[in-house]
Amino acid sequence: MGYNKSIDFFKRKIRGILIKLMFIISSLFNDRTYIRILFKIRTGYRLNLKTPKTFNEKLQWLKLYYRMPEQTKLVDKYAVKSYVKEKIGEVYTIATLGVWDSFDEIDFDQLPDKFVLKTTHDQGGVVVCVNKEIFDYNKAKKKLTYHLTRNFYLKFREWPYKNVKPRIIAEEFIGDGKSELKDYKFYCFNGEAKLLFIASGRGSRQTKFDFYDIDFNHLDIQRPNTVQAKEGNEIPENYTKMVELAEILSADFPHVRVDFYNLEGKIYFGELTFYTGSGMKPFYPKKWDYTLGEYIKLPKKM
Repeated sequence: MGYNKSIDFFKRKIRGILIKLMFIISSLFNDRTYIRILFKIRTGYRLNLKTPKTFNEKLQWLKLYYRMPEQTKLVDKYAVKSYVKEKIGEVYTIATLGVWDSFDEIDFDQLPDKFVLKTTHDQGGVVVCVNKEIFDYNKAKKKLTYHLTRNFYLKFREWPYKNVKPRIIAEEFIGDGKSELKDYKFYCFNGEAKLLFIASGRGSRQTKFDFYDIDFNHLDIQRPNTVQAKEGNEIPENYTKMVELAEILSADFPHVRVDFYNLEGKIYFGELTFYTGSGMKPFYPKKWDYTLGEYIKLPKKM
């Protein structure tokens, strides 16, 4: 029997509805039960916490059984900078222009013409200003105020976010607004960088995601709703330095993704991500879920 596109579309619609429903009723479940249900809906296979083998399974195990208090600081976009400063030096951090509890506290007269605003406790709460004269303050306020109310922990049970204080941080706008700002995201395991993906084409119709092994060979890895550039990603001159810095920042953890920007030969720290895709995104081909899973050596329960 051939592939039925209409059936596949129907399945995806049902899956999307179930995921939204789980987000709405998330508070009704404890961490373990919620994770089990949502994992099955999103990945298509049952979660094995007793003997986890895949990358996605092991990330769920780490959510539940590996809880270092320091991780709360490290997912806070403001607080993490002191950790980065201590480990590799302040030179790799993007300058902080201010931090506030609400949008109304921001004194925009004290900010430069270009800047970036981010919420410190979740994902997606980002607003970029390239010219204060045409900046839409109302739109920015609406977006950031909404993100300040989000409980990111409840959505995917990434426990480090549970106690992060919601704030807004202003950072220096890096680059000239014309040169492409690429993300280099290193998958690290106990301080060893094994592979990375590059996010390119931001600002275009669709950001491209390309995976590479640590020797910068292109890999056949894709994840849901992503496309590859496949070309145009040349190895940066300071690539070895980025790998070195990623391994320093990740040395104390069984797994963390370390993100950098690399612009005109200068490296900027982006963020630390302990649960890429919340550990609930399939890999295509599926073998990569197992290959990456082998890299994670689970510690003792904490």
